[in-house]
Amino acid sequence: MSAELIGLKLGARAEIELHNPPMNLVSRELTLQLRDALTAVSGDASVRAVVLYGTGGRAFCAGSDVKEFERLHGRVAEGKLLLEKLVYRQLARLEVPVIAAIEGYALGGGLELALCCDLRVAGQDAKFGLPELRLGVVPGSGGTQRLPRIVGPAIAKEMILLGGTIDAAAARQAGLVNRVVPAGDALAEARRMADVIAERGPVAVRIAKRLIDAAADRSLDDGLALELDESERVFATADMLEGAAAFFAKRPATFRGE
Repeated sequence: MSAELIGLKLGARAEIELHNPPMNLVSRELTLQLRDALTAVSGDASVRAVVLYGTGGRAFCAGSDVKEFERLHGRVAEGKLLLEKLVYRQLARLEVPVIAAIEGYALGGGLELALCCDLRVAGQDAKFGLPELRLGVVPGSGGTQRLPRIVGPAIAKEMILLGGTIDAAAARQAGLVNRVVPAGDALAEARRMADVIAERGPVAVRIAKRLIDAAADRSLDDGLALELDESERVFATADMLEGAAAFFAKRPATFRGE
């Protein structure tokens, strides 16, 4: 029987815990269990935001389990990367926002996992890096593609080609993380942010995430046209009427996702 490497809590604020101590390494089994957790999140209409974090304080996720590398010689795509790409894509394409709470190390595949999230909160002692070239391999689960889109090609090349680590302050300056909080407080801050998102209109939140993601791959005119179409959808919802009514009544809105 496989060990439980992923913890899942469903609800308006869903939580996914990486549980492969002490460093929460990415193994094939962890990836398979993460796929099941993401499928459960996608199928639960009550979920409005997700928090992703690693157990313990040493690492969010320190990367791939290097012990698996030898048996992947000559077959890394079929044995590892195709599965990871599918699951990481599944995470990135969740309809609801995902917030990574990062304490300790986020390295290699762990940083690639965090890059799939919409927001990243780091404890001030967190460390970030893509050290794969030091092992004679490349970041193969999205690092060479997602990192430049977030921090730009110059910083991405520095992080990947030199293979060093940067601290939370440098990650914040580069735009890699959204917020830096005292060490040990990342999960509490991520939960607070998720609760704020969960109070917003769920239809509008999902559409806003989709529009922002689409902006990277569209011309401005195409993006504005899509924004107009999606705004029509939002303004046809009961949630829009509830939001306006709550504003004039000076009360919190009760959104139902309708």
